[in-house]
Amino acid sequence: MIKIKDKYDVVVIGAGPSGSVAARFAAENGASVLILERDREPGIPVRCAEGVSHKGIEPFIDIDKRWIASTIDEARLHAPNGKHVDMFQNGTGYVLERRIFDTELCNLACKHGATLITKADATGIIFEDNKIQGVKYTHIGEKKTVKCNIVIGADGVESRVGRWAGIKTNVRLEDIDTCVQYTMANVDIKENRCEFYFGNEKCPGGYIWIFPKSNSTANIGLGIAGHLTDKKSPKEYLDEFVQERFPNASISYTVYGGVPTSTVLKETVKDNIMLVGDAARQVNPITGGGIVQGMIGGAFAGKVAADAVKKNDFSKKNLKTYEKKWNKALGANQRFMFEVKENFMGMDDSKFNNLVEMCSKIPQKNFTLKDLFKEAVKGDPKLIAQMAKSFVVSRLNLRFK
Repeated sequence: MIKIKDKYDVVVIGAGPSGSVAARFAAENGASVLILERDREPGIPVRCAEGVSHKGIEPFIDIDKRWIASTIDEARLHAPNGKHVDMFQNGTGYVLERRIFDTELCNLACKHGATLITKADATGIIFEDNKIQGVKYTHIGEKKTVKCNIVIGADGVESRVGRWAGIKTNVRLEDIDTCVQYTMANVDIKENRCEFYFGNEKCPGGYIWIFPKSNSTANIGLGIAGHLTDKKSPKEYLDEFVQERFPNASISYTVYGGVPTSTVLKETVKDNIMLVGDAARQVNPITGGGIVQGMIGGAFAGKVAADAVKKNDFSKKNLKTYEKKWNKALGANQRFMFEVKENFMGMDDSKFNNLVEMCSKIPQKNFTLKDLFKEAVKGDPKLIAQMAKSFVVSRLNLRFK
């Protein structure tokens, strides 16, 4: 039986990728760390399409086929008119088995000295002299407390931790996608190709995704902008698509959830607290993907937390180093993606059709995501400039090991 101490340097709330990476980097840099995970193990329930890039996760964990369902090297974009274009030059990606992947990330944190408690649901923050000094939680029904110098909130899009600390975590309704996803069997797909469908009739303000997990199973989901759910629910849209595309498939798993598609929160740090991952809105505003962004945020937060412990300085001013590191690494990219998302949301179906038509004229061996964005922002000098800066930053080889 692991003995839980009365006080730790850092308490991380949430054992998803951002929380586990934050815990790991805090622990391996000398801080004592406790992770509170409200579910019975990391990685469940799966609330994710499970897609990542090799380049994005390689700095954080050795690639292991045990948590890779499929390897992706193609992407197909479907226009509302039924035409499509394929991309082959965007590097290697994976569809994960999140339950195994998340557990391994958490194991790495524990290997470096962090302590994990599962079925530990954070219920509040302890304030003393108007400063955060610990966390309240329930563990298998028993109310408990733990003192700490820093709380790292990695508790997802709903982030109670941020609200408890007085951080404004709310975003516009149009910046939260309402999503539903089925894991399906007996689907006719290509195992190495992801597919995306656009169009206001099928998925207003969002898109449909098909992420293969084998040559006959896939995560098939849909997200639509929160302010566009008045006509039909996301489930109704998805059911119509599945009936049309995969009429003989069966559902083995269903998940619902909200995904932030905003820019990062204006404030992710206060005295004694930092937010990471979905809790900080560190998510690609176009795709809604946040695994890699969350791990990058977690790495920065963990290192800054450990440094704060060494300095015995847990002030907002000192912890803002984390915000500065995040903005330098990914701020320009996220702002650009948000502006592109805003453009996409305003597109009618004819513009989507024209975009795919123009991209289909680019030789497939040269067609990349950058070419797609070039077409999407054509005629907007401001966005062209933002794109150039974004793609320069994206080439930086971030190393955390």
